[in-house]
Amino acid sequence: MFLNDTTGTLNIAHRGTRAYAPENTLAAFAKSKLFGCELIELDVRLSKDGEVVVYHDEHLKRCTDVIEKFPGRSTYQVADFTLRELKNLDAGSWYIDQLSLLIDKRELFLQSVSDDELAQFVTQDELKHFASGEIKIPTLIEVFCLAGEIDLTVNVELKSCSGSDALLVSNVLEIIRTMNMEDRILISSFNHELLITTRKQSKKIRTAALVDKLLNNPLTYLKRLKANAYNLGCYRGFSADRYQSKAGDRYLQHIKKLRLAGFDVNVWTCNDRDEMEGLLSAGVTGLISDYPNRVKEKIEGFRN
Repeated sequence: MFLNDTTGTLNIAHRGTRAYAPENTLAAFAKSKLFGCELIELDVRLSKDGEVVVYHDEHLKRCTDVIEKFPGRSTYQVADFTLRELKNLDAGSWYIDQLSLLIDKRELFLQSVSDDELAQFVTQDELKHFASGEIKIPTLIEVFCLAGEIDLTVNVELKSCSGSDALLVSNVLEIIRTMNMEDRILISSFNHELLITTRKQSKKIRTAALVDKLLNNPLTYLKRLKANAYNLGCYRGFSADRYQSKAGDRYLQHIKKLRLAGFDVNVWTCNDRDEMEGLLSAGVTGLISDYPNRVKEKIEGFRN
């Protein structure tokens, strides 16, 4: 399902519920059901031995203990580690470390989480689990197995890596077909050549062009890509003008134009409640957020 028949807008968990669990982990994806998410968004890369793993950054330092586990390595890129090595890393404790920092020292997405939200949505047992060293980088296969068990669709973002892009697309598509997930997948990427490659190999799987700012002539461009959706970055001027400027109005009209033309529009990464209201009014197909509890609240309010 790629459109909520009741509300018209999907609640999409960005890297899982990463405000309340370590990002891009099975724990974060499983938690998305708590907030009624229909779709999860994740990032994929290739390991040194060609396995498709779920991890956002090119480098491993931010979200793992790779320096401690593999001191003295000349590189800490995901692509330079085998799956076995990646599975040896702790991908959870960094989240606990973030929560221990002063608010303005945390990563930006965690600076707006309230104490009430943490108390409501993260249990003490979960905090212990996140700090236990048992949270691992998952493979795409593992996430698809979970998605099948708890009925989730998946937005797979392809992370471009020099020299291995074709293999990444091929391996991802092979996994999708083998696991009969073609109807439950949306493939997106900032590297739109990967979307063209995907479309050449599959007429069925849905694709989305990832962009961080408005495109000129987006309808023509999306048709050329043979894409189904437009995953658009949030309006950068919202905090200053709350869509009340010419630029803000142009942003909302841009979304409405694409929706009228039949393209899905999913906006990332939307964590501000007021911003969500404007996007819902513009008719977005999906809100991609680190805080799916806030999205759920706004979708329900908009519906009522």
